[in-house]
Amino acid sequence: MTVTHLTINGETISQDINPRESLADFLRERRNLTGTHLGCEHGACGACTVSLDGMVVRSCVVLAVMCEGRKIETIEGTRKSEPMDVIRRHFHEKHALQCGFCTPGMLMMARDIIARYPEPSDSVIRSQLSGQICRCTGYAGIIAAIESAAREIRDAVE
Repeated sequence: MTVTHLTINGETISQDINPRESLADFLRERRNLTGTHLGCEHGACGACTVSLDGMVVRSCVVLAVMCEGRKIETIEGTRKSEPMDVIRRHFHEKHALQCGFCTPGMLMMARDIIARYPEPSDSVIRSQLSGQICRCTGYAGIIAAIESAAREIRDAVE
């Protein structure tokens, strides 16, 4: 075990972590942050997407001990985020979710897309979502939700 210091959703912690434990397993099993879903466990599906120092990552392929001194934000950490409230509402209104398994990762990725591309085109959104898999909705509702959420967030700033 390795004592690791990290900040999760604004809370700084020190915890013994197995050097081979993935960040996804650590978040789910040891911190009870079950919004981080495990799908493929190879970084291909995006269900485990979290923010690490402001950059989206696949937590299933990041070792938790590699997060020493870093800031992690999970879907649970976005509960009081106005942009995420807008994004969640647009996902609901545009029917961009169905079973919900991919939704936390999709929402984290949607926020990242909007932050990097304030006026994302259809092709930019499709390209940026290429690592996120949804088996229920297709992607039309997801793309529409991201486009309309980006527009609302952009208009609110202007």
